[in-house]
Amino acid sequence: MQLEGIHHISAITGDAARNLDFYTRVLGLRLVAKTVNQDDPSVYHLFYADEQGRPGSELTFFEYSRANPGRPGAGMVHTIVWRLGTPDALDFWVQRLGAGGVDAERSADSIAFSDFEGLRHEFKVSDSADTPLSAEHPEIPADYATQGFEGVRAYSRVPEMSSALLERVMGARRVADAAWELRGEVRGATITYDTAPGPRGIPSAGTVHHVAWGTSAAQHPRWAERVNAAGIHSSGIVDRHYFHSIYFREPSGVLFEIADDAPGFTVDVPLDQLGSVIILPPRLEAHRDLIEANLTPLPDPRAAWKASAR
Repeated sequence: MQLEGIHHISAITGDAARNLDFYTRVLGLRLVAKTVNQDDPSVYHLFYADEQGRPGSELTFFEYSRANPGRPGAGMVHTIVWRLGTPDALDFWVQRLGAGGVDAERSADSIAFSDFEGLRHEFKVSDSADTPLSAEHPEIPADYATQGFEGVRAYSRVPEMSSALLERVMGARRVADAAWELRGEVRGATITYDTAPGPRGIPSAGTVHHVAWGTSAAQHPRWAERVNAAGIHSSGIVDRHYFHSIYFREPSGVLFEIADDAPGFTVDVPLDQLGSVIILPPRLEAHRDLIEANLTPLPDPRAAWKASAR
């Protein structure tokens, strides 16, 4: 068994409306699911991804309205690394981000920037043969769109503590002193550890909550068995309706999830309607009116496209 790189990354925002604007209008991702945190249905759970909402491109946010800014520290992911297809895409994104008031730091093969709450991103030119996972946007040429996750960077005080779990349990391959790749038959992604800063981390707006690694629906139960056999304390299998999850912390403190690929968001709505309505798992459907009354109204970010096309 090999994990298929990153399935999704979940972070925290204090402002769903600005979050929606930044990740759909500025970065060009598609809102593929507007739902709630199933452990706290008073909280939005927004999913942005490629055009088909596929694992490997899903960036999600829990909205805790007006949450104070957080700060990454030891045991937390501090940077999300995305793939770009060509060096020309770097020039495009430097100009686009700059026009939107976002400062970008340019290097030979990447640019680094933060969203409005301080969540750090890196766009990196990749030579990966993995299928590009891109969304459509009228202002972003297809050749310049993001192509899914390259990996994450996390803080650790002793990265070597994580090596046994990554290599022996999760099947990762070390690719640098403090970096590992998790690659399956379809996709791969990396986790790299950097020396943790002195100040303690503060999980809140602008920080990553967890990173989920992908597998198939058929192999997911076997991963639960493997995690359990290794003596790792985990959540066991949690049914999220759109996929199934296993949660546990790795030795450096980062919250990991193993998520499967079925049935996906189209179990509730067809592909062309993803993100246009609030979707809820069956056990919460009876409470829809109450749940929706407590959520910030969010428009369909693609409605304006349809209007301008007419």
